[in-house]
Amino acid sequence: MQYCLTSLLKLYQASMENFLSNSKLGNYVGVGEEEKVQLYYYFVESERDPENDPLMLWLTGGPGCSGLSSFVYEIGPLTFDYANSIGDFPKLELKSNSWTKVANIIFIDQPAGSGYSYAKTSEAYNFNDTLAVALTYEFLRKGYIQGNALTDHYIDFNGRVIYAHRMGLISDKIYQSTKANCNGNYAEVDPNNVSCLNDLQRVDRCLKNIRRAHILEPWCDLPFLMSILKETPANARSLFPIEGPWCREKNYIYSYVWANDKAVKKALNVREGTTLEWVRCNDSMHYRGKERTESYVYDVKSVIDDHRHLISKSCRALIYSGDHDMVVPHSSTEEWIDSLKLPITDDWEPWFVDGQVAGYKVKYSQNDYEMTYATVKGGGHTAPEYKPEQCLAMVDRWFSGYPL
Repeated sequence: MQYCLTSLLKLYQASMENFLSNSKLGNYVGVGEEEKVQLYYYFVESERDPENDPLMLWLTGGPGCSGLSSFVYEIGPLTFDYANSIGDFPKLELKSNSWTKVANIIFIDQPAGSGYSYAKTSEAYNFNDTLAVALTYEFLRKGYIQGNALTDHYIDFNGRVIYAHRMGLISDKIYQSTKANCNGNYAEVDPNNVSCLNDLQRVDRCLKNIRRAHILEPWCDLPFLMSILKETPANARSLFPIEGPWCREKNYIYSYVWANDKAVKKALNVREGTTLEWVRCNDSMHYRGKERTESYVYDVKSVIDDHRHLISKSCRALIYSGDHDMVVPHSSTEEWIDSLKLPITDDWEPWFVDGQVAGYKVKYSQNDYEMTYATVKGGGHTAPEYKPEQCLAMVDRWFSGYPL
């Protein structure tokens, strides 16, 4: 699985299929009963010291989002060359702030139905939180890192209204009325509480065109963008660059074209006939405020008790939050961390990259358990995508056991 990224990038520019064939980048691991679930993974060795650097298993989340999304948009060694991608197929370029500079990383498409992962029977596509975790554990047997992770359904979703008020997206008058009429509960609303429902409609109107993954970035019409792929003929020569004002979702179009290319699939060892069209995130699994979707059951509402259980173990944890994320606001993450009642060993203070404030941090410890919590200043929901240099410095220091 070893490869030199620079050499392979040159190979890619000369021949995309040869580049991917030589990389041995991905493959399948069968898990579960009779290995009916086939999980696809991408493995990249550390560019520094693969034998001694840590091994990380990266779960993209969603649920249902492909590991390829994190590979090219967040922490992997390659990304799309937007400036020089012209015509019908995107080009790649090396990423200077890849986390593979300091760690070996396995990116995984999980559960089945995500990315290139699939199941051998229709029944095996049906998942819940518990089963997804069990099969992922079977894939790789423990420190842990969480970034803007949904941890408690009530705290995280309820906190969006609180965060929107703190960031000036809804007025103090609207917030105070909503807080009073909803009794501070915006996630589990009584359907007969008309005053609360009316106030929440006012909140929704204020937030309608705010991009929740990063509240300062432009909102764009994603269904319209995705229609570009369906309407563009296979032999089109003018898909890239995508016209019109920039928004981040336009970057994601590149991955749909690249990952669905037949030569790419062949070189990545994707088994023919096992998956439908590759999508960045499988919408059939996305949480919609209910206990289940078409193929996924949300049977775990909170994992705070799991964090509380780990406190008795010998373990290190890094929890980070982009501070401009309204999907899982940093204030909500801080709320559930506070509920653990861990002793603070290093109180809230800034951490720096190149002499500039990169965010704020606090360190907790109890016996052999240690947790570092950090905000990433200016970061969105997928913080390394927005602040790659700062996030690389953060994990490099944490992996090495140094203070952020």
